[in-house]
Amino acid sequence: MKLRSAVFEISAVKPEQWPTGGLPEFAFVGRSNVGKSSLLNRLLGRKSLARVSAKPGKTQQINFYRINDLFRFVDLPGYGYAQVSKRERALFVKMMESYLRKRDCLARIIHLIDIRHEPTRTDVEAHRWFLELGVPLCVVATKQDKVSKSAAIQSVARIRKGLDTPYPVISVSSEKNVGLDKLWEILSADLVAAGVETQGEADVRIGNQHTADDEHSTNTLRQR
Repeated sequence: MKLRSAVFEISAVKPEQWPTGGLPEFAFVGRSNVGKSSLLNRLLGRKSLARVSAKPGKTQQINFYRINDLFRFVDLPGYGYAQVSKRERALFVKMMESYLRKRDCLARIIHLIDIRHEPTRTDVEAHRWFLELGVPLCVVATKQDKVSKSAAIQSVARIRKGLDTPYPVISVSSEKNVGLDKLWEILSADLVAAGVETQGEADVRIGNQHTADDEHSTNTLRQR
């Protein structure tokens, strides 16, 4: 698959704001500060298409990114961040539940887990719920560069056991660009299964960053 374009499309807080057209979508979800934005940017060869923040809990809407005009990446709010109010956490859960249950074009859930830590109780509960949805999953262990190669292998085994998942667990490093080819192989196979024609290897073209950032800001403001 050759990546020709990647643009921010819209931030949504309710179903009527979701993009139409039925393009296959890959939803990225995980605990706050798990490295979700960094992974999205690295996968798409962009520096800041998905906003990276030092403050966990920054993503408070569902962000849609349109790729090649053929499919979308969907950035869901992070869960498990204690320093937001109970009301905010309830709203995040409601947004995610509505999307994950109702979005017919959802092709796969990408569940992110920090490779440095055992899956938390919240991680395990979230994964069990994802399994009940009947949507294909892939577990991505992020921040592989923070541990040794041998520790990474052991951590992946612990994550697989802790989540009790039948789906693949892939370790990646957004910082070192490691493991992303394996994730792209899974996503590309999903697209082929959905009838989306792919060509060659992933060849990410870094476009006009200022334009993408301006569009992100404009669309976000429209939702407020």
